[in-house]
Amino acid sequence: MKSVAVNGYGTIGKRVADAVSAQDDMKIVGVSKTKPDFEARMAVEKGYSLYISIPEKEKLFQEAGIEISGTVDEMLDESDIVVDCTPEGIGAKNLEKYKELGLKAIFQGGEKHDNIRLSFNSFANYSDSFGKDYTRVVSCNTTGLTRTLKPINDLCGIKKVRAVMVRRGGDPSQINKGPINAVVPNPPTVPSHHGPDLKTVMYGVDINTVALLVPTTLMHQHNLMVELENPVEVEEIIAKLEATPRVLLVKASEGIGSTAEVMEYAKELGRSRNDLFEIPVWQESLNVVDGELYYMQAVHQESDVVPENVDAIRAMLELEEDNNKSIEKTNKAMGIL
Repeated sequence: MKSVAVNGYGTIGKRVADAVSAQDDMKIVGVSKTKPDFEARMAVEKGYSLYISIPEKEKLFQEAGIEISGTVDEMLDESDIVVDCTPEGIGAKNLEKYKELGLKAIFQGGEKHDNIRLSFNSFANYSDSFGKDYTRVVSCNTTGLTRTLKPINDLCGIKKVRAVMVRRGGDPSQINKGPINAVVPNPPTVPSHHGPDLKTVMYGVDINTVALLVPTTLMHQHNLMVELENPVEVEEIIAKLEATPRVLLVKASEGIGSTAEVMEYAKELGRSRNDLFEIPVWQESLNVVDGELYYMQAVHQESDVVPENVDAIRAMLELEEDNNKSIEKTNKAMGIL
């Protein structure tokens, strides 16, 4: 049982902690918080040892009646690896601390690839992080793109990808984000950062992306146009995606015609926090015209990267060399379809 620390018990961190706890080859040493909020209280109630990032705030935790086990430094001393789920930009600063401790670390997609120098996806480049000290799980959008483009590339080859990323304005709890009543080109320049990010795990792929922000909190939605190397029938694409782990074909004809209905389906699955780790692809959207594949998919930004974090732990600690075996093990433990 390898010991895992989660530095930052927020949207991604709390989900990673639960996912790691479900595995039989790793365990959570502790999780960290900067303030004594409801998430900190819930972490303790769940049985996680809680460590604080800012020692000067210990009194605030005591006043709130939230038991702490020590500081982040003490948590890291007991760990084989740390999953850094701190806010964007903080992880890169923490990297120096992890280096000083000689501690392996996994970062999230909010950090820049150039700072970490290695990015990770379970399907595209698992072996590149095998035994390495530091890696970065690519963003929720990049994870979603990779999940479906990798099997398509394996099936028939890809000449070029164009994608329109319709992004949620903020997570459900982010009351300070927007827009409220607008569609915002984000960025207004073309291409967006999503294409270059994909290239950090799917090497050599030709992709351009544009991105929008819209007034929703539930999911991102992607519209893809893929020029193919070799002729293929839609039925072959469907069969390939159906056989791909962490991809889920859904049908508007069965009442799943929007991101709201996708999340309602996640509720029906009985998932904790209504999480949808899989990437849903609308089956009706799949179409090949003159050698170009069109399709639409959605991304639950709060959860799709979580199983990738588990696989990254397994790769970096050399617990499993075969990515498919790690994916299968992670999926079984997490109840992924």
